[in-house]
Amino acid sequence: MKFIEEVVVDEFLPTVRSMLAEDLRERGFTQREVADALGISQSAVSKYAHGDVARHDRIVADERVRDLVERVGEGLAAGEMAPVAALVEIEVLIRRLEEGDLLADLHEEAMPALADAEVEFAVHDPDSGLRERERVLSSVRRGLRTLTNASGFARLIPNVGANVAECLDDARTIDDVAAVPGRLVDVKGQAMVPGEPEFGVSEHVATVLLAAREAGATARGAVNVRYAPETVEALAESYPALEFDPERPTDEAVADAVAGAESTDALVLFQTGAVGIEPIVYVLAPTASEAAAIVRDIV
Repeated sequence: MKFIEEVVVDEFLPTVRSMLAEDLRERGFTQREVADALGISQSAVSKYAHGDVARHDRIVADERVRDLVERVGEGLAAGEMAPVAALVEIEVLIRRLEEGDLLADLHEEAMPALADAEVEFAVHDPDSGLRERERVLSSVRRGLRTLTNASGFARLIPNVGANVAECLDDARTIDDVAAVPGRLVDVKGQAMVPGEPEFGVSEHVATVLLAAREAGATARGAVNVRYAPETVEALAESYPALEFDPERPTDEAVADAVAGAESTDALVLFQTGAVGIEPIVYVLAPTASEAAAIVRDIV
């Protein structure tokens, strides 16, 4: 008797770990860095590097496995994917391959009697909440890298600070929005990031994003920058630019501005300030990384 979990442990995981170790080494990781990234020992990395761990040819040849290894390797190397996100991505593929696919076929080969039985493998939902949250955090990290690597971005940071945010598909409150705790600030011409993205840490930008979505916008990502007429003009060449009243409650003012907008997946919201209120521009896009790319292009 052999369980499908044994196929995963004995054949799939050693193969994928070996492929990932090779990928990360090719990206310049040291043996220690590979071990830390994959949560394995340096001796295990050494075995993978010297071909002492057998790979399953069918798993190596599977295009989905190869795509996964490249995507996870790139994400880990760029710092855009946390180890837990990599774990989730691998777990999701395992579950999919267990459902009448590659792993199910390998299991049937190990247990021929299964081929004659009508067996379905009911496994975890691949579109789990954890996976979506990790995707959102990865998108925010990509957005941050885009902006901090853009020469001149710091001059667009308002006095109250900038932020990069993205919400979950079914977001209702700020706890469903990931952003930078404490906001980005300009320190001697450089955009400084105070910490790793988290959920529930951006009341200001999150309020604008959620209000826009409540009014019909489909954007999930947002970046706020310093207001200037030329900034709005540059953005308005490609995206709807909508002004809202800063002296009204933000959620109400934004909702009224967005209602009936021509485009709801990427748009620009702005207010020109009032007594004690700094003027600000908000760039909304399908994801945080896309909103950051829009801002980068006007720097």
